[in-house]
Amino acid sequence: MFQNNPLLIQLKKKLKIQNNFVEGIVKRKERGFGFLEINQQKSYFISPVQMKKVMHGDRIIATICNYKEREFANPKKLIEPFLNRFVGRIYKKNNFISIIPDNPFLNEVIPCNNINNVKYVFQDGDWAVAKMCSHPLRDNRNFCAEIIDFIVKANDQYAPWWVTLSRHNLEREAPNIDLGEMINENLKRKDLADLDFITIDNITTEDMDDALYVQELPNGNLKLTVAIADPTSYVPEGSQLDIVAAQRGFTNYLPGFNIPMLPRQLSDDICSLRPHIRRPVLACSVIITNEGKLLDINFFSAWIKSKAKLAYNEVSDWLENIGTWQPMNINIANQIRLLYRLCLIRIKWRKNYALIFQDRPDYKFLIGNRGEILEIISEKRRIANHIVEESMIVANICAGKILCEKLGFGIYNVHSGFDLANIEQAVAVLATHGIVVDAKTIATLEGFRSLRRQLDNQPTQFLNHRLRRFQSFAEISTKPGPHFGLGIENYATWTSPMRKFSDMVNHRLLKAIILGNKVACPDSTLIIKISERKRLNRMAEKDIGDWLYASYLSKFADTNHKFITEIIYLSRKGMRVKLLDNGAIAFIPYSFIHMVRDELICNQEHGTLKVKGKILYRVTDVINVMIDKVCLDTRVIVARPII
Repeated sequence: MFQNNPLLIQLKKKLKIQNNFVEGIVKRKERGFGFLEINQQKSYFISPVQMKKVMHGDRIIATICNYKEREFANPKKLIEPFLNRFVGRIYKKNNFISIIPDNPFLNEVIPCNNINNVKYVFQDGDWAVAKMCSHPLRDNRNFCAEIIDFIVKANDQYAPWWVTLSRHNLEREAPNIDLGEMINENLKRKDLADLDFITIDNITTEDMDDALYVQELPNGNLKLTVAIADPTSYVPEGSQLDIVAAQRGFTNYLPGFNIPMLPRQLSDDICSLRPHIRRPVLACSVIITNEGKLLDINFFSAWIKSKAKLAYNEVSDWLENIGTWQPMNINIANQIRLLYRLCLIRIKWRKNYALIFQDRPDYKFLIGNRGEILEIISEKRRIANHIVEESMIVANICAGKILCEKLGFGIYNVHSGFDLANIEQAVAVLATHGIVVDAKTIATLEGFRSLRRQLDNQPTQFLNHRLRRFQSFAEISTKPGPHFGLGIENYATWTSPMRKFSDMVNHRLLKAIILGNKVACPDSTLIIKISERKRLNRMAEKDIGDWLYASYLSKFADTNHKFITEIIYLSRKGMRVKLLDNGAIAFIPYSFIHMVRDELICNQEHGTLKVKGKILYRVTDVINVMIDKVCLDTRVIVARPII
């Protein structure tokens, strides 16, 4: 009866339905409608009715239709759901259980259909892990989730930690595996127990994994011996603990506490280089000339007995002639002085022949017994930190060189400088600032080093910041390769084997060199696994930090408290700034910057914000702000400039 209906025919003509399909990502807006983003330049409107079929972040295929000269997207097929496994808060009403995903872009209340399968009586607001079991585009049913596990009760003080670890499917505790006796590796260990090795760490550190000893040679050169704790002497390759360590990849350092890669009994006791206790180590000795060159590199296994556990701040105070702390005897004092001298020599060498990062403070969360945030403090890296840092860099350069020469492989930290696909853009940006270079030169290690030294001499970090997006990411590789960021030809870490599985692997390779054994190159799947775990750990640390920052700064919302910040990002929506006192990231919407939105011109490529042709702000500018509000549910801190 509708076949020849004139109204229907007229409507079809208006819609001009086309049979073309497009694929893109769904982006939801606050008012219920959304957009299907095809790329940075093209998107299609999705009506509120059609948005009920999809979620923010879904990758879908849609048909495009025209109505009144406007293009609309109608979702047709799900390619990849945004939600699969996720965490959220329980919504309980009239004994019906739903879950609200913990995501700033989602506000859906998703019904749950298997609540009885989890042996826990959920209350409103509790945290849980769930997975999507139905999607309108895939199953022709409404959204529905399945509860997998209980995380923590509502408003638990430790929710930021447990929820975030569950979100990224990371472990909550150290491995619980019994340890065996020390392995017989047929290594002839040198007895260095009489030498004055010392450790320098944070005062609360228990897993001391490096000890240092330095002696002055008759010709004035310094001979440094770096002794590293040897967990591979207790963890057989292929054992249950080795498999667990490979899976974890790293000790997960989170605000307030850490979750070890190895059992605490091993990292904090059996292998920890505690003072006055005989410990097995893998060691490297190297002669450092007065010009900073490295000679006569030698790796060997040994026994040592640390003579002192020293703290960064106390050693720094003593070297700077402040405070009351004194070394316990003249031998320890002599070690500190020699290490300080070695540090200055190597810093000078790296400035001339490699690269040195700009010093940035570390931010430390002081957590109370109930998980509350007492304070967030900024800790500057002092001279004792640099002493240990320079010693570890020397040791890792030595490992990179020996592994390359003896095996031709290992686990290397590599960084290739500028991404070759973007290098011409970097050259163009430099030219606009009066620095003329060619792509071929800055693609080499020496050319990159030379450029970085020029950039470090600029009055601000603005140009450095602009060039950062043209650079490649650091990665790990089994093949030797340069690390442009450090300005070094080879760099293979082995100095943190109780915290990094890749360092355990390099320990075993170095031991094979010492014993003269043949050994296979690490499998590429291991590299992928370690890289992915590193990414997850960083995401977890950031997520917990964002949560704690929001909680801590909420008390400053709508007050006159002034914060000094640095602009780190500009976009069409506003600016992101970093609070220099504590490291938090805040957002400044454009409505707080200038009353007339159309007069604001944001140039993300140049990192500038202009009003009527005049630069108002640019990336790296330091400005004062007040906290306007804090959204605890989304962990967003909104700031307002003080003009």
